Amino acid sequence: PKTAENLLRKNLVPWCIVPFDASKRNPEERAKMLVRLGLKRSAYDWRSQHVPEFEEEILQYKKHGIEFFAFWGGHEKAFELFQKHGIHPQIWKTLRSPKSGTHEEKIRSAKEAMIPLAKRTAQIGCKLGLYNHGGWGGEPENLVAVCKALRADGYGNVGIVYNWHHGHGRINEWKDDLALMKPFLHCLNLNGMNTGAKPKILALGKGEHEERMLKILIESGYEGPIGILDHQNHLDAEESLRINLEGLQSLNQKK
Repeated sequence: PKTAENLLRKNLVPWCIVPFDASKRNPEERAKMLVRLGLKRSAYDWRSQHVPEFEEEILQYKKHGIEFFAFWGGHEKAFELFQKHGIHPQIWKTLRSPKSGTHEEKIRSAKEAMIPLAKRTAQIGCKLGLYNHGGWGGEPENLVAVCKALRADGYGNVGIVYNWHHGHGRINEWKDDLALMKPFLHCLNLNGMNTGAKPKILALGKGEHEERMLKILIESGYEGPIGILDHQNHLDAEESLRINLEGLQSLNQKK
């Protein structure tokens, strides 16, 4: 069977490959690793020690034909560099989980907290992805409500980045959740899925539920970007990504 375009290796987005790489690669080594794996894009997560490498990461991706696809959170130095180098990665930011108030008040509060970043990313021509990371702000219904509220305020660059590894509580609702989020999805990050997040991070093809969840995804006709995870502190990122790529290939062959 033909593989969907967004599941082809060259279109996949590797995620959590910087702080979580046991080999602690530098930007050049990371770019070369992606080339070896046949990957053409990268979503960049970072910690404070990586700030001095921001520009080198951009330059190495350009040199090796890698698309700088997404950037975690916000950082003014990075935003200036994106403009300098003429790139427009998606910006991924966790949606807040307000602790009190009515449902409507929580939506307004979460929306207002995101407005400065929505404005800044719009100025530099970048999409902003509301990222699920557990809690109230990780529920698909709330992600969609806040996304709609921001768009109604004129921030058409805002969408959703949904992570299976932060959605274990919604495995059974995946079909409905996907239908709800699909018009707003900027990226969907896959993971092996066991009931109760045991373990939370699992390679594709090793869990109980991802075969069914992937089938639902393909049948939905979703054509947007799809990410795969490293996120394993104890593993070399290349090894971790390779295991996921092989797992995804085997899942694709089963469908």
